[in-house]
Amino acid sequence: MNSSYILAIETTCDETSAAVLKDGKELLSNVIYTQIDLHKKYAGVVPELASRAHAAKVAGVISTALKDKQITPTTIAFANGPGLPGGLLVGRVAAETLGALYNVPVMGVNHLEGHLYAAEFDGNLANKPLKFPLISLIVSGGHTELWKVTGYGKYKLLGKTRDDAAGEAFDKVAKLLKLPYPGGPQVSALALKGNRGAIKFPRPFMKGNFEFSFSGIKTAVSYYLRDHKDYNPADVCLAFEDAVTDTLVYKTLNAAEKYGIKNIVIGGGVCANKKLQNKMLEEGKKHGSAVRFAGKGLTSDNAAMLALCAYYKLNYAKINKSIKINPNMPLRSWISK
Repeated sequence: MNSSYILAIETTCDETSAAVLKDGKELLSNVIYTQIDLHKKYAGVVPELASRAHAAKVAGVISTALKDKQITPTTIAFANGPGLPGGLLVGRVAAETLGALYNVPVMGVNHLEGHLYAAEFDGNLANKPLKFPLISLIVSGGHTELWKVTGYGKYKLLGKTRDDAAGEAFDKVAKLLKLPYPGGPQVSALALKGNRGAIKFPRPFMKGNFEFSFSGIKTAVSYYLRDHKDYNPADVCLAFEDAVTDTLVYKTLNAAEKYGIKNIVIGGGVCANKKLQNKMLEEGKKHGSAVRFAGKGLTSDNAAMLALCAYYKLNYAKINKSIKINPNMPLRSWISK
């Protein structure tokens, strides 16, 4: 039996990435070029600059991913949504070009679905298959969503943010505190120096559903800074981080309890937050839940997770979906039963 080699490309936001996955098990490469330095002076991602950087870097990133591999890709996969329109277009053009060059199929992959599968990676291997059914929390700068997953390609949305995503709230609070970009890690680092209990911000649990809302916490921080000119930034960061992570853990475990599910998977950039990890593991243990996070180095946007998603689509559904890009692409099931 011939081996499959999936070459995947990620260009949804501010990371340009390419990865090669062999037979859905062995990650041969996962190259990531980050644009943090480019966007730092603007304290946020500038879409036009991000698109230009993707266009300038994608060929080199792909070349590095393929370097010395002595392989011919059997499928080209790329993130066709959700994401910034310009970045998605760069990824599609690169994928179509490679598809024509190697005369192999090209397929689009949902970026969010990739975050869900990233927990399967252990080192260089995708050797820890997910255990179904599971509750998936996808939490990043642009998304905060809870999903019930009953198998590969079988998803049911339980709730999502009605306004700011969790990572977006971190970045906005960092801006209020005039912390360097990217804000999330800066807030978490400063929170380690804070005094617990000095400040308490509201938890938007929104009982009765699995929706999220983080704009209120950001507003509470803004009002606190306005009314307390002698505030301690570390205390603010600690109180804010506690409010966000408490909310994420509460909602996730409530969903697991309601549906009688013991497996929980966390993906997306915010799942790298150590406080979130510790709380989720601690509370999960109390509830008898097995909690898994995206593999090391795979919490941020990367092509390895897309390659794994493409592998499952090809092998479980035998499909090659449209490569049309969609900046607002929702995550949908591709197996109906």
